[in-house]
Amino acid sequence: MSTPRRLLARLRELMARGAAPLPELVRLVAAEFVCEVCSIYVMRPGDLLELAATEGLLLSAVGQTRLRVGEGIVGLAAATHAPLNLPDAQNHPAFAYRPETGEEKYASMLAVPVRRAGRTLGVLAVQNRAPRRYDADEVEVLETVAMLLAEILSVAGSVVADPEGLAATLPRRFGGTHLADGLAIGPAVVTGPARGPLRLLAEDPAAEQARLEAAVASMQRGIDTLIAGGLPQGEGADSAASREILDAYRMVAAGTGWLQRVADAIRGGLSAEAAVHRVAGDLRERMRRVTDPYLRERLADLEDMVGRLLDALDGAAARPPVPPGGILLTRRLGPAELLDWHGRGIAGAVIEEGSAASHATILARALGIPVLGGARGVVEAASPDDLVVLDADEDQVILRPEQEVLQVYARDLAVRNERRAGWAQLRDRPAATRDGTRVRLMLNIGLAMELGQLEATGAEGIGLFRTEIAMLAHGGMLDVAEQAAIYARVLDAAGDRPVLFRTLDLGGDKLLPGGAVPEEENPAMGWRSLRIGLDRPALMRRQLRALLLAAGGRDLSVMFPMVATVAEFRAATALLRAEAAKMRPAPGRLAVGTMLEIPALMWQLPALLAEADFISVGTNDLLQFLFAADRGTPALAGRYDLLSPPVLALLADLAAQCAASGVPLSVCGEHASRPLDALAMIGLGITSLSMPASFVLPMKAMLGGLDLGLLRAFLAQLRATAGGSPSLREPLAAWAREHDVAI
Repeated sequence: MSTPRRLLARLRELMARGAAPLPELVRLVAAEFVCEVCSIYVMRPGDLLELAATEGLLLSAVGQTRLRVGEGIVGLAAATHAPLNLPDAQNHPAFAYRPETGEEKYASMLAVPVRRAGRTLGVLAVQNRAPRRYDADEVEVLETVAMLLAEILSVAGSVVADPEGLAATLPRRFGGTHLADGLAIGPAVVTGPARGPLRLLAEDPAAEQARLEAAVASMQRGIDTLIAGGLPQGEGADSAASREILDAYRMVAAGTGWLQRVADAIRGGLSAEAAVHRVAGDLRERMRRVTDPYLRERLADLEDMVGRLLDALDGAAARPPVPPGGILLTRRLGPAELLDWHGRGIAGAVIEEGSAASHATILARALGIPVLGGARGVVEAASPDDLVVLDADEDQVILRPEQEVLQVYARDLAVRNERRAGWAQLRDRPAATRDGTRVRLMLNIGLAMELGQLEATGAEGIGLFRTEIAMLAHGGMLDVAEQAAIYARVLDAAGDRPVLFRTLDLGGDKLLPGGAVPEEENPAMGWRSLRIGLDRPALMRRQLRALLLAAGGRDLSVMFPMVATVAEFRAATALLRAEAAKMRPAPGRLAVGTMLEIPALMWQLPALLAEADFISVGTNDLLQFLFAADRGTPALAGRYDLLSPPVLALLADLAAQCAASGVPLSVCGEHASRPLDALAMIGLGITSLSMPASFVLPMKAMLGGLDLGLLRAFLAQLRATAGGSPSLREPLAAWAREHDVAI
């Protein structure tokens, strides 16, 4: 019998006797395959491959050696789902040396992934001292062994069992989406779903209804107190900011009439707690099925409200204190709950079902709490007090980090804290380069509660006030008086500093509940923003009237988004000036500008610059339209760069034409807050940038170390020699490091 047939026959005999012990299996393969090493790596939670059995490597490495998927030859085989046949593995670029295994004396390696039903369960590897490439028959045999091994690993979890609880102590890394920037290190604070009702049935419906009404009143008083005392200080008008969030939070109850349905369930014989659970469960399922992304986000508000109402019903004891620097891990999070946790001292949050549209995310940004969303499985994997590294900037969270990893992040956090302490003294210092060029740094905000950041950062104004955010938070369109009250508070807080109000930028990924959702294959390029306003002029007139009313005779700057043609800009401007003509008192100075997001405007600049009072670049949309790359498509993330020759050429041309026409130019897109991108734009002559508040002081620090003359000379030379390079990011970053510019 040939060696391959004999090996497979002996494997079948081994399996016929029951669950095959892995040590016996590797000994058998090593003997029959005539190899000096045979090892089995088993997939553990967190995409870790752990050495589970070996013949030939040091046995002390079993259970100790671990590789991430994609790390080393073994990890690469798991990541690519394909065998790796290497005559000299140690000189392969992916090789990862693990001294505890004693594998340095082995040259050749054949690593085969162990897969079943589309899942990678582990990797089977053989090694020899002599450099050699395993032949096709040997590869086929080892793949067959791997197939049999997959059956062994999948049978009742016999091999991947973790009798010593090792999986609960291994590091685990989860990817996600940063919702609020920052870094935090601390113990895990794990929350679960609302508890079930202790009592299902009740004999006295009237008494249960009275309990419900008292609990609702208590809950709402608690929310009022929480919001009034839990928001950032210096926000202008605490009561106004509280009302915005409270209205949004109460929208779930008021909009669905769910408390009436709870009352109906109580009349049917349920206790108040059981009725709340039943109705909330029905609403939860309905909300999961809706396609409107904003409405789906209100599920977190519902969960928050249910938990608070149940606490009020049964008089739950106060929650235990949060350990210092605690990181909240939860599936969903409502706004009031976030404020509660913030007041109790959490340093960050990981929300499995969180998104940029949620109320909690809006609050987190204002509170300066790092938040990561989309990290599925983290709540189930974590135990209370597990150490957590939350790196929202790099879109990841690490449970139980290795000591070396923890030390790296701890040093990074210490540097950040030291740097932040140094930034505080820059608040009152003008933003200027080392050689004296002033740069105007302004804020992007959308809620009144963020207005305090004007004083906290020393920003020179508001370069983008997103008027749609208050309506998204409210859950519906606001009337003229309600809008005017918000805009007036913004102007009051800004004082003499400029404010650029962007008209409603709805559509695409920003939808109001209850509004008709057009069926579009690509909503980002569809019926949105100014297009909606021009097609629904009554809607636009109401907002323009509110802006003029809020100005009350003061200067007013209005900016239109998603302008594709000069004709659209003229039509929108005509609506604004018609409303202004009827307003008493009229605004002191009415400035009308446009966002430049659609590249078509670049070929209409002379006509546009003759009519626009200012232009502001929205880099996110500009890049996606320029490169035909939907910014919401993960496969295209990072594929196209603002620091590429075509984008830099566009921005340079725009800056030159605006300067020649005397029309102010600013950038308010996301890239304005990225130091290296901002560096390039300043070098091109764009000296007005608008960004989230947390980036203003770091940007001032960066500017203070910049010699603009040197930068412009280097950037001109770099662009002249760029050729067909996809990006100039690396050489520009190298220049910045060489000249000690803090990027």
